[in-house]
Amino acid sequence: MPSHLTASFPAGHPRPGASVPRPGGSSAPVQRLRPDEVFGAYGTSVRGLSGTEAETRLGQYGPNQLPRPRRKGMWRRFAAQFTDLFAVVLIVASALTLLAYALQDPRDVGNLQLAFAILGVVLLNAVIGFVQEYSAERTAQTLQAMVPHTCRVLRDGERLELPSGALVPGDVVALEAGDAVPADCRVVEAHGLSVNNAPLTGESSAVGRVSEQTAADTALESRNCVFMGTTVVSGSGKAVVYASGAATEFGRIYRLTDDAPQQKTPLQREVAVMARRVAALAVAIGAGVFALRLQTGQPLVSAFVFALGVMVALVPEGLPATLSVSLAIGVRRMARRQALVKRLLAVEALGSTTVICTDKTGTLTQAEMTVTQLWSDGASHTVSGVGYAPVGEVAGADGVRALLRAGALCTDARLVPPEGSEGWRVLGDTTEGAILVAAAKAGLDTAAEKAAAPRIGEFPFDPVRKLMSTAHRTSRGGLLCVKGAPQELLTRCDRVRRVGGDEELTGPLRDAVVAANDEMAGRGLRVLGVAVRPVDAVPGRAEEAEAGLTFLGLIGMLDPPRPEVSEAVRACHRAGIRIVMLTGDHPLTAEAIARRVGIVTDPSPTVVTGSRLDAMDTDALDGLLAGSGQLLLCRVSPEHKMRVVAALQARGEVVAVTGDGANDAPALKHADIGVAMGATGTDVAREASEMVLLDDSFASITAAVELGRSVYRNIRKFLAYLFSHNLAELAPILAAAFAGFPLVPLTAIQILAIDLGSDVLPALALGAEPPEPDTMDRPPRSRRERLFSAELVRRFVFLGLVQSIGVCTVFFWQVHSAGIPFADFTSGDPAYRKAITLTQAAIVVSQFFNALAVRTDRQSVFTVGLFSNPRLIAAGCFGILLMAAISYTPWLQDVFHTAPLALTDWAVLAGFGVLLLTAEEVRKWWVRRTPAPAGKAAGTSVGKAAGNEKEETP
Repeated sequence: MPSHLTASFPAGHPRPGASVPRPGGSSAPVQRLRPDEVFGAYGTSVRGLSGTEAETRLGQYGPNQLPRPRRKGMWRRFAAQFTDLFAVVLIVASALTLLAYALQDPRDVGNLQLAFAILGVVLLNAVIGFVQEYSAERTAQTLQAMVPHTCRVLRDGERLELPSGALVPGDVVALEAGDAVPADCRVVEAHGLSVNNAPLTGESSAVGRVSEQTAADTALESRNCVFMGTTVVSGSGKAVVYASGAATEFGRIYRLTDDAPQQKTPLQREVAVMARRVAALAVAIGAGVFALRLQTGQPLVSAFVFALGVMVALVPEGLPATLSVSLAIGVRRMARRQALVKRLLAVEALGSTTVICTDKTGTLTQAEMTVTQLWSDGASHTVSGVGYAPVGEVAGADGVRALLRAGALCTDARLVPPEGSEGWRVLGDTTEGAILVAAAKAGLDTAAEKAAAPRIGEFPFDPVRKLMSTAHRTSRGGLLCVKGAPQELLTRCDRVRRVGGDEELTGPLRDAVVAANDEMAGRGLRVLGVAVRPVDAVPGRAEEAEAGLTFLGLIGMLDPPRPEVSEAVRACHRAGIRIVMLTGDHPLTAEAIARRVGIVTDPSPTVVTGSRLDAMDTDALDGLLAGSGQLLLCRVSPEHKMRVVAALQARGEVVAVTGDGANDAPALKHADIGVAMGATGTDVAREASEMVLLDDSFASITAAVELGRSVYRNIRKFLAYLFSHNLAELAPILAAAFAGFPLVPLTAIQILAIDLGSDVLPALALGAEPPEPDTMDRPPRSRRERLFSAELVRRFVFLGLVQSIGVCTVFFWQVHSAGIPFADFTSGDPAYRKAITLTQAAIVVSQFFNALAVRTDRQSVFTVGLFSNPRLIAAGCFGILLMAAISYTPWLQDVFHTAPLALTDWAVLAGFGVLLLTAEEVRKWWVRRTPAPAGKAAGTSVGKAAGNEKEETP
């Protein structure tokens, strides 16, 4: 077995050919063997394996299928949700609360209720996270579906149809047009055989296969090998299986995909940092308060319960649920923009993107070859229309029709009209399909033309000749039609078709053809030449037939760019996002497409092939990616794509990768966010990604980036909202500790009611704010920018201090007005119950006004409209009504130890809320006096359109 094949096996997997004799002990790679040597090398023959030998090898090598992916059990994956740091903090808080209940009078069940309430929050967050992430973990399973179920195999000289899983190395399989290749095979017989390697290479054009030995370095580069998961486009042949199951090229990609780690999004990392800081701060302040209470003579248990209230006040219990639901709102918005997000945290990750690594075929282009230019009789002619629908016009006269008629006769493809929801499509080679479409645009009925000139002989396309010839019987006699590479075709032509008749192909005329070919190829077109000659009978050899030809002209075609891509690329550049093309296509073709869509504008972009990447070490690759110039990476493999993505991430970039083929799957999974095509993409690509573009449009990425950026800004808004009231909860507790008040001004159960009952809905309404007009005019946020930035901290500290003043004022005003010494207060005292009720109500009412204040960073809320977010108003009113129920409903009074408030109490609380909103408006006015940060320009049309989007219901 060749060393490069055995090396593709995972450890412990049986290696095909391990016990198969090799001729003369040769270790030549399979592609370098002659067809007759292949049979001997794999212990088989033209009759195939015997049934007994096949059964033995099946036991040795195992079935021809990919192994089941490594998966954690359902319970283990669910349990992993509880290892999130915020979940750990909440679980610890619940345990401490249970401990406090155990140390106190068992009849006081408040702490017991609180403990179970916190655990309920943890469980809810775990369920949300598990459900959202479960569907994103089935990548490798989808690869199984791409393996064909049955295949035709020679066993003991008989052709049998067997399950593909029964194939073993040494089996001889029969291949025909339309078949899916069941394993990696060496072709030993080929008759016009061509395959579509798109699942492996990403390029959808058909490539010819031959049986002769080649000098290629690897089997994947060789023309005499076919691979699992690819399809036969045309012709027929036979091939010997040399690798099956996980040892195939497809299996190699499977392992790359399955082994690729799931990257944490920037928001995940930020939330983890925030959770650590909040937990550390809560423990530190709680410990300090505990020590302070002990020094004032408080009993140990009372001091501990007091300190616990401090720690609970600092932990935003509602944040995980608020964050998840806010991200879910972003998911729904993106779905309306044709972007399906499978993992919640990927929403914000796309908004943080600094580099997009994009495939070409199917992503930037339509994956439909289209004839755009013809050359005949010394003139160039344009063809309008794109895709396979025969809608458009062909400039030119009889010469063009003759060119397209001969080209259409020399094809094996078939144009299929729309059926049901499917549009026009091509069966067979897409290049030949493009010729048929162009002929139809010129008014030719290709089916009738083929019927009027039946084929009587053919010489299939040969990669060596680079030509295909077909002989036809017409009313005027025999006609040979030839199409192929212009350079090869010209050497076989001695005449050229002109309007006035055929002329000798002199030097100047030959130079004109070459110049026309060069001009079309320089614009990224795939160019074919077409020629004819009359024949009385079909010559015996292609060399005899393809001589003395009359040159008709050139056909130039391309895979057209999607019309909306150019504007999307400009929007990405405007937003400071770098675009790097990663494609398996030829550099000239890639550059031409990149220029058409605006990815490349420099006269001399940096173009690097996969072979050059192989020669680069880590430092050299880092230097290549460090440049700010325009970069195209061509002829790249799945390993190259993964390496480039990893190198960009090592540089601190947030990388989004787009793709549609199985060859893109490893890079899609390794990226910060993988973006797959939904309509034309393979299942494995869709499963490996976090986001699927339902319309396959690169433009949808731009819209998703805008929404992702908006999600991040909205998260910061509701963080300011949530943490400002945490300070308001903490302030009266600390004030009471320093003043020597023996009881807590706010119980733990009240804090939980505020965090989960009154704050979640307004926070969600803030998370549903539409994108601001200048969202796509700002550069991507730096990875060094913290979610808990100094700006955010300053803002919520300012808002929290204003709220704290009001909360502490109403608490101590009520305590003072009771006329009772601090030491004489008890938990059942009516004055104390009203005081803690006022404290809770003050926080709830001030948060209503706080929610209005944090909607904008610099603009006045009156400019955007005080009531322009009606859901925010409704959510705030719900919180106030809930507070009223806690104050007035007897059974809730028993749970929260509250008392009814008077109308004048509510008026005082509303006054403090207005004071908070006024203070924030003054702060914004002061900020507006300073110049706006760079990048905050007037809104673009993209941003303005997004700004008019209706809000989602939280």
